[in-house]
Amino acid sequence: MIKLYNTLSGKLEEFKPVEDKKVKMYVCGPTVYNYIHIGNARPAIFFDTVRRYLEYSGYEVLYVQNFTDIDDKMISRANEEGVAVKDIAEKYIKAYFEDTAKVNLKEEGMLRPKATENIGEMIKLVKELEKKGYAYEVDGDVYFDIEKYRDQYGELSKQKTDDLVSGARIEVNDKKRSPLDFTLWKKAKEDEPYWGSPWSQGRPGWHLECSAMSHKYLGDTFDIHGGGQDLIFPHHENEIAQSKCAYNGEFSRYWMHNGYINIKGEKMSKSKGNFFLLREVLEKYEGRVVRFFMLSSHYRKPIDFSEAELEQAKKGVERIETTLMRAMEKLAEPAGDMENKEAVVSLDNSLENTIAKFESGMNDDFNTAIGIGAIFEFVKELNKYLDSNIPCEAGKSVLQSSVDIISRLIKDVLGVEVKLEKKVDNNLTEKLVELLLDLRQQARKDKNWGLSDQIRDGLDELGIQIKDGKDKSTWTIKS
Repeated sequence: MIKLYNTLSGKLEEFKPVEDKKVKMYVCGPTVYNYIHIGNARPAIFFDTVRRYLEYSGYEVLYVQNFTDIDDKMISRANEEGVAVKDIAEKYIKAYFEDTAKVNLKEEGMLRPKATENIGEMIKLVKELEKKGYAYEVDGDVYFDIEKYRDQYGELSKQKTDDLVSGARIEVNDKKRSPLDFTLWKKAKEDEPYWGSPWSQGRPGWHLECSAMSHKYLGDTFDIHGGGQDLIFPHHENEIAQSKCAYNGEFSRYWMHNGYINIKGEKMSKSKGNFFLLREVLEKYEGRVVRFFMLSSHYRKPIDFSEAELEQAKKGVERIETTLMRAMEKLAEPAGDMENKEAVVSLDNSLENTIAKFESGMNDDFNTAIGIGAIFEFVKELNKYLDSNIPCEAGKSVLQSSVDIISRLIKDVLGVEVKLEKKVDNNLTEKLVELLLDLRQQARKDKNWGLSDQIRDGLDELGIQIKDGKDKSTWTIKS
């Protein structure tokens, strides 16, 4: 049974999807006006892991994550670079896929709608709100009337409407009936991109986009809505207001929000300049290390980002990888005749306990830290076994299960790639072949035909064909 912390209720709740064994989830994606930073990477990695674990648990998952490809930041960046907003969007969406591919996001079966592809749905949503009396138009701009939703507004962020005042995150506008009213449709200024609507040539408000797209792809009621903690208010609060007033369903049953990333104890912020682009981090650390680092803490807790933490994550990945490689090497060796049966039973029990601990941790609000801890505990036991035993057939069976299961948990569920095949550099391969040919040439000079034939036959089995010349042998790879 999976339990998750629902931001809306403020409690840990049993997860019960709308449809049995089917999960619909929507996660707010990036505004594509720049390369993504590590703060953007955290929800992308975490909710990808949520999807993976739900699928591991037998659910069919419909996962939607949008791209915001029109807003003030997009327009500002386009003006700075002297190009169209569409060009900015295409550039940074391409960069997004380049960067996130390295942290192994599962794109298969994903829906990634763009805001600009769904303007029609957004206009329908505003018209519905206007029809029901929740929206009003002033000079081509359309606003949501918070007064009409006063009793429920603030439920997600645990704030009372009367206590909410105009501030840095609430746009001050004399056209509004209340400073808390938010924009549904924005009339275009000169030289801004626009779409036709009943109110003006303009564009949708940011909050409107996710309500329209989630409804289009997931319906009136869906299961999980996710995003970063910074989106709780006003973005997700406003989404709830719009969707509940326009549509007939519950909107999202469960709300999940990941914590911030801190730099030297302070929240990462572009305004403070203490942020790192994901691609900058990936220049020094592999994507699997970054992903492992992100999952090493519970998703609702803040993460302290530093090179020391990344180095620790790197060592952790390598430790798991090295142990699995050791087990595979043992599997390739001849089986022993005798073995400590208690050791085999103990390792088998440890493997079963590891699966149980991993699943228990993940079932408890997707606690990846507990899941990783369970894997490390097993790695320790597996190393002890490998240090002191020459596996018989029974031991090899448990070893194979260990490699298969731990690989699945770390690779398929957590999405952290471990490299279990030794890869040899091509240049090194050529040098080794040349070295063997030199040894064979010397063997022929010494009339050591047995060794000469052994080298030739061995290379032939590896797919390398030898052609002997008078003074030198050459080689080619057989087709």
